[in-house]
Amino acid sequence: MLLEQTHDKLIDMKLYGMAHALKDRLARIDHQSLSKEEFMGLLVDDEWLYRENRKLTARLKVAKFKAHDAAIENIDYRTPRGLRKAQLLELAQNRWVTAHQSVLITGPSGAGKSYLAQALGQNACRGGFSVQYVRLPTLLAQFVQARAQGTYDRLLKRLAKIALLVIDDLGLAVLAEVEKQDLLEALEERYGSGATLVTSQLPITDWHEYLGGGRIADAILDRLVHSAHRIELSSKESMRKEQAALKHGGQSDK
Repeated sequence: MLLEQTHDKLIDMKLYGMAHALKDRLARIDHQSLSKEEFMGLLVDDEWLYRENRKLTARLKVAKFKAHDAAIENIDYRTPRGLRKAQLLELAQNRWVTAHQSVLITGPSGAGKSYLAQALGQNACRGGFSVQYVRLPTLLAQFVQARAQGTYDRLLKRLAKIALLVIDDLGLAVLAEVEKQDLLEALEERYGSGATLVTSQLPITDWHEYLGGGRIADAILDRLVHSAHRIELSSKESMRKEQAALKHGGQSDK
């Protein structure tokens, strides 16, 4: 009866991790020799882990990743495509996120840019950072909608609060002047306060021309390229083809 009352009180106090683990730990034979301090410490660890997992689940939901299996440990380095394991492991430390730097991933279609971007994004989520993954066309559409609804400044402030903004597919379509300005405003609002990751099929040397040259292009590149970590991929075979082979019993590289 006392155990049930204790369990119910833990639930009432919203200590769900401790409540769910209490009976299980009391029933475990390998816990019989534990001191009161050790047993209590394990219960506190259960509560802490429960809360951390809930926070991570919430961060992943907000991030809106498309590739749910994207993770640093799932990256396959076997296919020659210019991917350096040492660089990825360094980026996995998340120091670039803390320092509000950029990561620029370029390469042909199917080289695995989006997967790498989302793997680094998920890794940042695990590290406790807020992340937002968005394709550039979707981001630009959000600005159009926000301008129509009178929430443009609110959107900029929301983007500014995100620790890591992942912008996928830069360079797929020609940008109108207002879209270039929107992109600049988003980067300017985040400059010095958040990290940014961008993927593109275009080599970085072509970005200035793609952005139309001039002052807006200069400003965008100044905020992105300065102190950026660059990953330049090359691939003879599409990684999507590799993934399709996996469904037929093959091995996939990511």
